[in-house]
Amino acid sequence: MAEDTIFHRIMRREIPADVVYEDEDIIAFRNVAPQAPVHVLFVPKKTIRGLDAAAEEDAALLGRLALAAAAYARREGFADKGYRVVMNCNEDGGQTVFQMHLHLLAGAPLGRFGAA
Repeated sequence: MAEDTIFHRIMRREIPADVVYEDEDIIAFRNVAPQAPVHVLFVPKKTIRGLDAAAEEDAALLGRLALAAAAYARREGFADKGYRVVMNCNEDGGQTVFQMHLHLLAGAPLGRFGAA
């Protein structure tokens, strides 16, 4: 049975998206409700509900997801000024789409995260 999150529908090209990166394992597209001037979602094409559902066999894919986000930040020219990478996990962690994904936020000062 095919997955039916909005991200799976984007991967199947049923919903248009502003895709900024894609390879055989990862797709990245601009968030339609951005929380910063740059807000890109990096999504593994393998179905994994969230970080808590990832298995040891997914370690390389998780690393590639983070490296793809960093490469995008360098390519777009905002890596030196800084960016934030976030993964929400399950409902209390703020996850609303239950396909693992990484948020890359940049383009303005994002402020401190957590206690100093």
